[in-house]
Amino acid sequence: MPSFTVFLAVIGSILIIILMAYGLVIYGLRDVFFAGQDIGSRLATYVSLPEDANQPRTGQNRKVGLLRFRLRMNNMLSGLASDKLNLQLISANWPVTETEYVLIRILSVIVAFGLGMLITRQVVSGVGLAVIAFFIPDLILKRSISQRRMAFGNQLVDVLLLMTGAVRAGYSLPQAIEVVSKELKAPVSDEFRRVRHEIGLGLSLSQALSNLVARMENDDLYLVVTAININSQVGGNIVTMLEAVTDTIRERIRLFAEVRVLTAQQRFGSYVLTFIPFAMVAALFVVNPDYMKRLFDPQILCIPIGAVVMVIIGNFAVRRLAKIEV
Repeated sequence: MPSFTVFLAVIGSILIIILMAYGLVIYGLRDVFFAGQDIGSRLATYVSLPEDANQPRTGQNRKVGLLRFRLRMNNMLSGLASDKLNLQLISANWPVTETEYVLIRILSVIVAFGLGMLITRQVVSGVGLAVIAFFIPDLILKRSISQRRMAFGNQLVDVLLLMTGAVRAGYSLPQAIEVVSKELKAPVSDEFRRVRHEIGLGLSLSQALSNLVARMENDDLYLVVTAININSQVGGNIVTMLEAVTDTIRERIRLFAEVRVLTAQQRFGSYVLTFIPFAMVAALFVVNPDYMKRLFDPQILCIPIGAVVMVIIGNFAVRRLAKIEV
């Protein structure tokens, strides 16, 4: 049992080291990656590189050199990119390209494998840590996308109110979108600024808004964009249309809040039923480790594995029953 405890301590230490390494990498590259958050400033950075090699500002020259290196690297390794990954990175508003993201995952796997081999001297530990390091960036990316989409949904009513007021004051719809990009906070301002830039680059308003729906995957936003597209095709009073859509979305949000309150007990129960078995196993390992070690005997190893599978299935079933579409 002491060896098992030492193994857990070693694994925990290595995971902390990996997370610290991620933090140091992001901190070291923040000036390069976050040079310009909106697409306009980033495009301007790439296309307006200074031609004079004897500039007195060494910091600016260093940044330009890094940007040139990123351009060359992305061109050479463009085969690693994919449209799906590109959409995910844009949805999360991460200022890295698909190629850079894939390279970060590959390097993290190599570093984690090397640390596991160096500390434990076992291939299994290195492979296990490499698998964990491979999935960590994907989990962080999906969490970032989920949080950003949720924040966007919470601001959508404010967007509609501001657009309605701007259109009623005499602004056109593209001008109202520009007002939203200037007056509201992120992530709404970032997304509508992107819509404005896409329109400026030659896309139609309908296509730019459809791209916004693809990035945010919000049902209320889809309703708004559909109403705007129908209004642009058949005509009508756009102010009345926006007011009707705003009222509809408000009612959906109110109904959704009521549903979450009514299903709170089921959702909380799913968390409790999921974590109690693991908590009990951890407590029994501390109280009577010799008794619990028998569960991991190769002859009856199917019992704990089956228990874990059943707990996961039960959690999924309870959460599915408590999920009500609004």
